[in-house]
Amino acid sequence: MSEQKTTAPPTQSTPAKLSMITMTGMVVGSMVGAGVFSLPRRFAQETGVAGALIAWSIAGVGMLMLAFVFQLLANRKPKLDAGVYAYAKAGFGEYLGFFSAFGYWASASVGLVFYWVFIMSTIGAVVPAFGEGDTIIAIGISSAALWGFFFLIRRGIKEAAAINRIVTVAKLVPIIVFVLLALLVFKPDVFAANWGGADYAGSLFDQVRNTMLVTVFVFLGVEGASTYSRHAKRREDVGRATILGFVSVFAVFASVTIVSYGVLPMGEIAKLRQPSMAGVLDAAVGPWGSWFVSIGLIVSVLGAYLAWSLMAAEVLFVAAKDHDMPRFLGRSNSQDVPVAALLLTALFVQAVLVIIYFAHDALNLALDLTSALTLIPFFLAALYALKLVVTRDTYAQAPDGWGRDLVVAVLATIYTAFLLFAAGLTFVLLSFIIYAPATILFIMVRREQGRRWFSGRELVILAVSILGAIAGIVALSVGWIRL
Repeated sequence: MSEQKTTAPPTQSTPAKLSMITMTGMVVGSMVGAGVFSLPRRFAQETGVAGALIAWSIAGVGMLMLAFVFQLLANRKPKLDAGVYAYAKAGFGEYLGFFSAFGYWASASVGLVFYWVFIMSTIGAVVPAFGEGDTIIAIGISSAALWGFFFLIRRGIKEAAAINRIVTVAKLVPIIVFVLLALLVFKPDVFAANWGGADYAGSLFDQVRNTMLVTVFVFLGVEGASTYSRHAKRREDVGRATILGFVSVFAVFASVTIVSYGVLPMGEIAKLRQPSMAGVLDAAVGPWGSWFVSIGLIVSVLGAYLAWSLMAAEVLFVAAKDHDMPRFLGRSNSQDVPVAALLLTALFVQAVLVIIYFAHDALNLALDLTSALTLIPFFLAALYALKLVVTRDTYAQAPDGWGRDLVVAVLATIYTAFLLFAAGLTFVLLSFIIYAPATILFIMVRREQGRRWFSGRELVILAVSILGAIAGIVALSVGWIRL
């Protein structure tokens, strides 16, 4: 590890350049992770076929608009690196930009926790001591693997990206095979019975709303190419990789969900052990199907873990280079790896791994919290695109596409606002509990710069975050919400 003293400027190393194919692979690798293997049960717990079709339609259009937003911003603001964080800062000031960076980083970090819990739960089907991935032995092994990956990624971004490209291809095979085999044993009568949902599902609106967080989770990573702006060989490849990656996985996600309704009644799917895709294939073709999916999940998790770890560290690193995170997070080694940011990520993941031992449902908590934490960064990025279009910033020089960009920005803003509503009070309050203490890092930055800690508007934002955190702590302590 090549480090510098705290007072020295960050290492200036030549960024590794990534091709469009590699960046597309990182987008796909980020999105096609463990989440897709949990889709049958998560959807069956909430909705039937009709609700699932509506939910995927909303998520598909909404996330496509968000992907178009990242493409728009990559083209219109090519000097803004690290996508999500940079757009929030440019549009709404340093404090909200800081929260966007921290929220995106925290989301990716909790997502890494989900991966470890999920993979241990998968092994738990064979080794009971692993339970649902939240036993002491499961957390211990997850911790050891966490630090093993830390040392792997330290060796260099090119090496980790190359591994991710290979794994992306390998992990798509079991998913595609699952869809094809499920179609072969498809039962129209079972599918029809699942159409309107079970008695426990509630109204159609509630069914759709309750699936929104899981759709957000599986699409996390759509911004991956934007996050790696500084590593692109050509700037225009950033937007292309984002759209190509999105289109490549949308049909896969929707197909995995819908074909499952033609194999088992939704009440039975809702009770399957995670990864539920394994249970569905077991019912379709026998025990070998469960093993096949479980192996695919392990490969999928390992691939997505690399991409998510790199994206999380990259956000902290670029924020530090822009003087919006403490100086020490701007350190990188000779391989262009942001080692300090990567280390902080590993420490945060380790802390959350310990906390989830006390959770009622560790797997779903990690999944939903991952989604909830990223909603504010996504909302601010969409809002910045809308601001850009409304004020016609950059359109005087290049007016083409203004009308299309306006539609995209409006739809993306509406969609991300709806997601905040769909997340519900529990995860909004839990997010505040995580966001508010992060202000300590913001104060460290201002102290390093010899500046006043907060402006008048920033004090209002601080007050809202602290009040939200207090409300969340009170709600947890009296049992209104629970982990």
